[in-house]
Amino acid sequence: MSTNAQLFERAQLSIPGGVNSPVRAFRAVGGTPRFIARAQGAYMWDAEGAKYIDYIGSWGPMILGHGHPAVLDAVLKAAHDGFSFGAPTEREVELAEEIIRHVPSIEQVRLVSSGTEAGMSAIRLARGATGRSKIVKFEGCYHGHADALLVKAGSGLATFGHPTSAGVPAEVVQHTLVLEYNNLEQIEEVFKTQGHEIACVMIEPIAGNMNFVRAQVPFVKRIRELCDQHGALFVFDEVMTGFRVALGSAQSVYTQAIPGFRPDISVFGKVIGGGMPLAAFGTSRKIMQNLAPLGPVYQAGTLSGNPVATACGLATLKEISKPGFYEALGARTKSLVAGLTQAAKTAGVPFVGDSEGGMFGFFFASELPQNYNVVMATDKERFNRFFHGMLDCGVYLAPALYEAGFVSAAHTDADIAATVAAAASVLAKA
Repeated sequence: MSTNAQLFERAQLSIPGGVNSPVRAFRAVGGTPRFIARAQGAYMWDAEGAKYIDYIGSWGPMILGHGHPAVLDAVLKAAHDGFSFGAPTEREVELAEEIIRHVPSIEQVRLVSSGTEAGMSAIRLARGATGRSKIVKFEGCYHGHADALLVKAGSGLATFGHPTSAGVPAEVVQHTLVLEYNNLEQIEEVFKTQGHEIACVMIEPIAGNMNFVRAQVPFVKRIRELCDQHGALFVFDEVMTGFRVALGSAQSVYTQAIPGFRPDISVFGKVIGGGMPLAAFGTSRKIMQNLAPLGPVYQAGTLSGNPVATACGLATLKEISKPGFYEALGARTKSLVAGLTQAAKTAGVPFVGDSEGGMFGFFFASELPQNYNVVMATDKERFNRFFHGMLDCGVYLAPALYEAGFVSAAHTDADIAATVAAAASVLAKA
């Protein structure tokens, strides 16, 4: 039995499913998960010493690659000064200022420890600020595992959703409306019938939990208009896209297409922590005045603004703010998607891909999907074969067809070429 298999067998005795986050178990693709021993730059090594080109990047945070010298130095210095204080630090202020500097829609932020915390706190803030209860989300968008957000679409247009997890009572999600992503007709209808009750609309601007699906510009523009007309707040969940697709995050991409566009509340995670547990939500000073200790909306956290995590995040943001960083990252990501597309074309395999900044996705389909149902109708079995073929070639992709991929600044042209060559070999056998 391999070392990875032995570790997985051992893990399942003490950890449910052998993992601490479900997708790591390889249930979607089959086989044995790799237990990672170390990582450096664009590479990871498993418990058996096998080396992989890493396109997960801890699901997005490692935009600089693993073990970047400036980040490592900042973390070691911070750790030497103390792991946690339960009191304010100057570095929290510096990190908040850095986020605000790059995201014009934000005047104040609150730091937390996870994307789930940030998402559920943003919704609570929206409800507190508007005095309303209902929220709108879209099927296929993941905003963390808070009860009110673990919902699937109802049986008809704009119907209330149903819990997607045991342990979530139906009454907890009775105020959550679940609509189809990129469906203008549905968002129009729900505001027409219930607009006066809606506290917020929450969306992943690029749905990385559907692999890679963009919210169409007319869709985003119309949501902005409807929220303004009905007094609802528009929440951009940028846990995945924040500082990953652009220095100004995904909202800056939409601002280029929709002059003057801004979300009301933004949610961040992953990159702003640089690999440490850290997330944030932010908005205007006026809305933030509703948040404790200034207002009646309560939110707290023992490790919020952790001094080691903020050191990691601040060092990361300083590195990615350097001139030319995103141009180089975006070009490398595009070259990867173009190479994979050409390899599939040569092999006669239906394939489409897309990317923005250092985030990418691909599907075994003839057209880019626009919503969850279409994503789930793409060729899952071919994806699974491709995933394992690439893994055998030393390329670590996300172990599920509905997860996005990530390129880091540490990936070289040689890494991209090696990945494309592996894909051509695997696809030729598909």
